[in-house]
Amino acid sequence: MSLYAYSIGDLAKQTGCKVQTIRYYEETGLLAPAVRTAGNQRRYRPEDIDRLAFIRHGRELGFSLDAIRDLLSLSDDPDKPCEQAHDLAKNHLDDVERRLASLNALRDELISMVRRCKRGRTGDCKVIEALADHSHEHCLSDQHTMKTP
Repeated sequence: MSLYAYSIGDLAKQTGCKVQTIRYYEETGLLAPAVRTAGNQRRYRPEDIDRLAFIRHGRELGFSLDAIRDLLSLSDDPDKPCEQAHDLAKNHLDDVERRLASLNALRDELISMVRRCKRGRTGDCKVIEALADHSHEHCLSDQHTMKTP
């Protein structure tokens, strides 16, 4: 078997990535450019499958492409200290925690709206009333309020 045994289709099947995504990762330098055959087909190595799986897993965890680029760079040099990887993960975790807090506040507001609604006439509907209240006095949290300039 050749060192460059995998087509882009093979790579896509093995990693669950779309062909267009693989091309994009090549264009942006996350994945090394493929070797081209005489017929101009892209060919990849087994290491490319591992790298693409790393990228895909990072994306599934919500890391930005820039963070993944940094993490890949760190993984390419196993003797580097992992402090930077830790910091990238910690910053991402902090961001996730902020988003979760915002989503929890949103959920609580929606629960409150639904519980207050008696399913009567729309003129008496607490959902519509809550949405129409621009003062946000009924709100449990200021997490979702619009910021005015």
